[in-house]
Amino acid sequence: MPRHALVSLLVMGLVAAPAALFADDIKVRTPETAFSGKMRPDILGISSESDAGSARGVFDSLFKGRSDTKTDIQQQKFGSGGTSYVSALNFNLPASPKQSGEMLSASFSSPASANRAYFVARNLTFAPDQQPSKADMIKDVMGKYGVPTIVGDQHLYYIYRKGSIMSVGGKYKEATALEAIAKPLDPRAAVKLNGDTVRGSCVAVVKRAQAKSKDPATMLAEAKGANCDGVLSIQLVPGEPGDRVGIAQFTLLDVKQFISATAIDNAALASGDASMPTGSTPKL
Repeated sequence: MPRHALVSLLVMGLVAAPAALFADDIKVRTPETAFSGKMRPDILGISSESDAGSARGVFDSLFKGRSDTKTDIQQQKFGSGGTSYVSALNFNLPASPKQSGEMLSASFSSPASANRAYFVARNLTFAPDQQPSKADMIKDVMGKYGVPTIVGDQHLYYIYRKGSIMSVGGKYKEATALEAIAKPLDPRAAVKLNGDTVRGSCVAVVKRAQAKSKDPATMLAEAKGANCDGVLSIQLVPGEPGDRVGIAQFTLLDVKQFISATAIDNAALASGDASMPTGSTPKL
């Protein structure tokens, strides 16, 4: 997971600044979200309620003391000449034969929509002698996130709609999830997921969101066409032997929040809240 090692003090200050500090120049509105209460999934404590500042604290704590970590903190300006904000965080510890590798990344909306995380991903590449069992991983995943919507193709998928995890009839227990994960996804379950709306697959949307190059315009079109409000995907790539896990990938995408935040950001830009400099005339 790509990262640049050097971060300036200016960038650090911007990351640490909570969204509320932007309120003097920008009207901050909280976007709608797919998740609420106990149904709000997180990855290492980072949820779609987290802003860049709180997420940065988790990143720093997790990678503290890991000298070979690569760090990439991406900034954007909100409007022309507007406020700078952190749009993405990417921390990566490369794997080696004796060391497990880890990547943590997150993408955030603008200050106008509270700088919230709409995409969070964590990749773990286990060293050969540190690979956990697939059974233990599934037990821990279901212990934290509950019963998945659909299991197969090396994934456990949690599809959220109207604040709840969708069910398509598969009442998975740990043993049945372990049996199903290596098989193809059940096409009948996929049909039930899309129902009569003939809308896009949430599984396909989260897979494309995992791509290294994320084009917001493309993501928005796909998000609007998706037949869900949010997705949590856990992929468990078999290790050696096959009952171990070589790679674990956790991905959280708040589809509803991404759509809502984009609308808020566009409205703020159209109103001129973020596009004009705020300086006063000098003394003459």
